[in-house]
Amino acid sequence: MNPDFYDKKAIVLFSGGLDSTTCLYWAKANFKEITAISFRYGQRHSSELIAAQKITQRLGVNHRIIDIDIAWLGGSALTDQSIDVPNYDANSNAVPVTYVPARNTIFLSYALAVAEVMGANHIVIGVSSVDFSGYPDCRPDFIQAFEHLANLATVAGRAGNQLSVVAPLQYLSKAQTLELGLSLGVDYGQTVSCYQADADGHACGVCDSCSLRRQGFIDAGVNDPTRYVSSVSIT
Repeated sequence: MNPDFYDKKAIVLFSGGLDSTTCLYWAKANFKEITAISFRYGQRHSSELIAAQKITQRLGVNHRIIDIDIAWLGGSALTDQSIDVPNYDANSNAVPVTYVPARNTIFLSYALAVAEVMGANHIVIGVSSVDFSGYPDCRPDFIQAFEHLANLATVAGRAGNQLSVVAPLQYLSKAQTLELGLSLGVDYGQTVSCYQADADGHACGVCDSCSLRRQGFIDAGVNDPTRYVSSVSIT
């Protein structure tokens, strides 16, 4: 327990995936009161939200699913069914089409409003700049800039009640994230990370998220409990 955090409230951005579940368990160990918020924003599937509900119920954490519509904008394979989710390409340096424009900015802005109303001093987000797909809104300078904005944009911040955006996984590899989560008791078999999971939460095994997740289990030297679609051969 971090004494600097204990007795304070936190809002956790929670998708039901590997990274955000690790953050949820971490937040539960470090804050007196946490609220998890998830978003139904027009993503390709609802499997992750079903996983999020089950995980928060198991932990006894207050959880809200918030409906916003950013799918109409298009521009991402995660919100536009006409754009195929690409297979992972380790040799590409381009930001993949699974990037959802301004998604983390929108999510953090909503979390900021919730935090101010609830009197929470911290927003926890599961971004990493180590094992990630190159998204611009997962990088340290973005997180630092949003935190600065948050304290200029709110009554609480202007009054000196400073809010922090906490990214506990920012400099961790996927293997290190898994090690942290396992030390906190995370059951990763409950999580859904796949960009195109089926209705039952089975992972495709070939998208960026699946590939980075699978390699994390290999690097950590632990069993991968991910449920894959039967048509995929995972070695």
